[in-house]
Amino acid sequence: MTQASPQPRLVDAPRLARARARARLAEAGFLHEEALAELQERLIDVNRRFTSPALVTPFPEVWADLMPGAHIVAPDDTLALQPGAHDLVVHAMALHWADDPVGQIVQCRRALRPDGLFLSVAFGGETLTELRQALAAAETEALGGLSPRVAPMAEIRDMGALLQRAGLALPVADRLPRTVTYPDAFALMADLRAMGETNALADRHRAPAPRRLFLRMAEIYAARFPAADDPARIRATYELIFLSGWAPHESQQKPLRPGAAKARLADALGTEEFDETALPVLHPSDD
Repeated sequence: MTQASPQPRLVDAPRLARARARARLAEAGFLHEEALAELQERLIDVNRRFTSPALVTPFPEVWADLMPGAHIVAPDDTLALQPGAHDLVVHAMALHWADDPVGQIVQCRRALRPDGLFLSVAFGGETLTELRQALAAAETEALGGLSPRVAPMAEIRDMGALLQRAGLALPVADRLPRTVTYPDAFALMADLRAMGETNALADRHRAPAPRRLFLRMAEIYAARFPAADDPARIRATYELIFLSGWAPHESQQKPLRPGAAKARLADALGTEEFDETALPVLHPSDD
C-alpha cells in the first residue's frame, strides 16, 4: 500500500517562531491594542459572564489582560485545549499564519461547552496590499520573476465560511480596515519585524535578496502609494477580520421552516394580497 505524501506546508514554523520571539510589541503593538479594545467591547455587548475562558495566542504578554485567569495556549497545529472545557475561546492574531485555519477553529469549537462563544481576530486579505504590489513590480523588473515574500491572507468571505465549516452556529464575520503612514517602505518593514510579521513562508527564496530589489521596491512604493495628507510619506493598509460563532445549543434561534411563518407579508406592508392564478395571462396575440 502506497503511503500518502504529507500535505505541503504554507508556513515555516521554526522561522515563524523566531520572528515572534524577536517581536517588540511595546514598540509596534498598536494593531494588537486596537484589536484587544475591539474584542473587549464585543464581550461587553454579549452581556454574559464567562467563567472558564481560553485564549489562543502567540503573544500572551499583550493579550492576557483580555480575560484574566484564562487558560492560555500557543497556536500550535494541535491546540492544548480539552474538549468541552470552556465557555469562551478567543483566537488572537494568529489565524492568518495557520496552515489549517479551519482545523484551528474546529479545535476551538470542540473545546467549547454547548452555547459557548468563539471569537477570533486576525489579519485579512487587504493587509499590506500596497507592499505586495510594489514588491511584485520591483521583482518582475529587477529579477524577471516573482517569489513569495508576503503571506497570503484570506478574504472576509472565506473567513466567514470557515465558521460554518467548523460547525459554529450564528456565524458573523466583519472587518476593520486601518491606514497607517510611514516615512518610507523601510520604516514599514522595520515595523513588521517589530510586530513579528516578517516572511515565514515555507516556499520563500532562501538566498538573500539583492539590495537593488528593495531599493527599487521603495521607489515604486513611494511613487504609487503616497499618503493622502502628506505625499512625502507612504500609506499602508491593514485589515483586521473579526469572527464570532457559538457552539450549537437547543436554546439558540433557528431559521423557520418554509411555510412556517405566522404572519403574512401583505399584512406587514399594509397592502392587498392578490392571487396570481386569478390574473389574466396576456399573450403576444392578445388585443
